Amino acid sequence: MNLGFLIDNRKCIGCHACTVACKSEHEVPIGVNRTWVKYVEMGAYPDTRRLFSVLRCNHCEVAPCVEICPTSALYTRDNGIVDFDTQRCIACKSCMQACPYDALYIDPDARVAEKCNFCAHRIEIGLEPSCVVVCPEEAIVFGDLGSDNSKISQLVANESVTVRKAEKGTEPKLYYINGDDASLNPSEAQPHDQYLWSEQYKGVGHFARFAEEKADEKDSNDLLIQLAMEVGTKTDNGHTDQTIVDTLRSGDPRRVYDSPSKGILWGWEVGGYIWTKAVATGLFMVAVFGQLTGWLDLTLSQERMVLWTSMIFLVLTGCLLIMDLDQHKRFLYVLLRPNWTSWVAKGAFLITGFGAVLALLILDAYIGLGEFIALKLMGLILALLSSLYTAFLLAQAKGRDLWLSHLAPFQMVIHAMLAGGAGMALLTGGITRELAFTMSGLLLFNLGIFTIELTSSRLTDDARTAAQMILKGRYAKHFWASVLVGRVVPLIILFSGQNTIPLWIVMAVLLAGILVTEHIWIRAPQLIALS
Repeated sequence: MNLGFLIDNRKCIGCHACTVACKSEHEVPIGVNRTWVKYVEMGAYPDTRRLFSVLRCNHCEVAPCVEICPTSALYTRDNGIVDFDTQRCIACKSCMQACPYDALYIDPDARVAEKCNFCAHRIEIGLEPSCVVVCPEEAIVFGDLGSDNSKISQLVANESVTVRKAEKGTEPKLYYINGDDASLNPSEAQPHDQYLWSEQYKGVGHFARFAEEKADEKDSNDLLIQLAMEVGTKTDNGHTDQTIVDTLRSGDPRRVYDSPSKGILWGWEVGGYIWTKAVATGLFMVAVFGQLTGWLDLTLSQERMVLWTSMIFLVLTGCLLIMDLDQHKRFLYVLLRPNWTSWVAKGAFLITGFGAVLALLILDAYIGLGEFIALKLMGLILALLSSLYTAFLLAQAKGRDLWLSHLAPFQMVIHAMLAGGAGMALLTGGITRELAFTMSGLLLFNLGIFTIELTSSRLTDDARTAAQMILKGRYAKHFWASVLVGRVVPLIILFSGQNTIPLWIVMAVLLAGILVTEHIWIRAPQLIALS
């Protein structure tokens, strides 16, 4: 059996009966939805029409949420339903980043991830999903896609059907008859804060604290004025909201009702953890590689300082990871109940292994048991893998196109080596010629990768939108400052060997530049609408 849904848009009247039934069946809190109806208006005033699209989990054949979940809280049943076990969920929000369809949410009461589970408890006893039962037009069809005799299979075979974001390769099992791209493709009708239900744009309930932008509150009088502006009527002060009027007259698709925005899910903690991890792993890699090649000649006190600094930043990395969870007490589930397809789980073991090696080397630095070259080489490998695993984790987040760059692993290692070199210069009070030359080359590669990642002609529409946000939009000032001050200036000074600026200032600026770009890289793609 392979269960799936089909929405017949020829019949849907946008009544929200499915949404209400779902909320009642599963006691879904206000502000979040397992299924919802999206309204998109087309045409130019007064010749307009409204499209209704029922959105929910697509129960993908190749479900990215199942792959990325570190504790197997999400899993696929034998009948094809993508279900969840809330008792295993650590609320890391990785599944929400992986889902291209914006189908998951964090329950504001239970603080765990949830979504449409096809009313699996009803299916088990032979009942239909609650949304199917209440739909007055029978616009929601469910059944076995693997059976040629089922109604859904016959409709899929004989009607012109479409799915959302087929290019993602998830093989979604939610089909639409008369599915219009204006409502199924979120980039066709952008959300804004100037429509009747615009309070949803700022996020509701649990997600209000994640919202990047908050719409201004409007009282009932403001709403009446807004309606007047939508038809081009002058308001009491004689002015018209020209943005609304121009949109209506242009005929561009416009989103007039949708689920509340979830905003920024991975905030400063995630950008911070990538930076602290880069310092911890990079400092160790530079120290060990420098000693093995003869670039560095560290005293015992300097070696202890390097090891302790690396350990401190690794501990900070762990703290930031735990802070980002909505279920802090369950953080050990990643190690005790790991899902080995998830790079969240793999990364946790890599960091733990690297921390164990660091602890042994710190102990040896005081007891003096031996050189332990093999242990240092093992630590070097673990540090390298720990520095770059986040790139593979971000690649599992299929909902965020800018993170899917094939160059991301190289960029992660480059950032770690640059952070390690800067940290080494700050700890030792100087920098060798070999290390300065190496860091100069890494900075050039760093700038080159940024250029390719942000300007490549192969970028998808969502990735290009996020790139423009970084290059020309809200993050442009911070990004260009981090590039010019945090990359170009250190490059010139390191390459030329000039010491007009104190070394500690140059290295501190370089570290700050890496932190800013990591912060921007995590935030920008999350502002792209997924539904």
